[in-house]
Amino acid sequence: MRHHTATSLRSFRGRTPSLGKRVLIDPSAVVLGDVTLGDDVSVWPQVTVRGDMHRIRVGARSSIQDGSVLHITHAGPYNPAGWPLHIGCDVTVGHAAILHGCHVGDRVLVGMGAVVMDGAVVEDDVVIAAGALVTPGKQLRSGFLYAGSPAREKRPLTQKEMDYFVYVANNYVALKDEHIAALESG
Repeated sequence: MRHHTATSLRSFRGRTPSLGKRVLIDPSAVVLGDVTLGDDVSVWPQVTVRGDMHRIRVGARSSIQDGSVLHITHAGPYNPAGWPLHIGCDVTVGHAAILHGCHVGDRVLVGMGAVVMDGAVVEDDVVIAAGALVTPGKQLRSGFLYAGSPAREKRPLTQKEMDYFVYVANNYVALKDEHIAALESG
């Protein structure tokens, strides 16, 4: 079951988004171009996922919250390979976050309003605090909280925080399923 409107999914340059099973794309969101969304992904209101000049991949059970922007950096004379956007599994991208041409591992929480820029690499099991700015090319080590502008390693994550990644991902899968059921019932 895939839920979206005809205008929320758009082809560009001959590339059409590919959706896994049970994906929710809010009718007010736009997903276009070379984009792959894994099983149980949710794309909430007013999100833009724009794979127009490079690829975007979002792993299973990841949630892209309201007002977020996912984009890439094209290949060109200043960056011959460009920067695709990769988001792993069980990732929660908070409201109004911007992820641009970066690599985000599995089980990551990107706080509300955070910005992750070109070439940044976020390893698995990381929390990026609300409002943080992850500068181009920065690497965020697994198991830590990062905060500030520019984002800096603040402290190791607790076991409770590490357990929260999968809990929150599963919570959004359940909420997404409720939204799909509501859309189906009209």
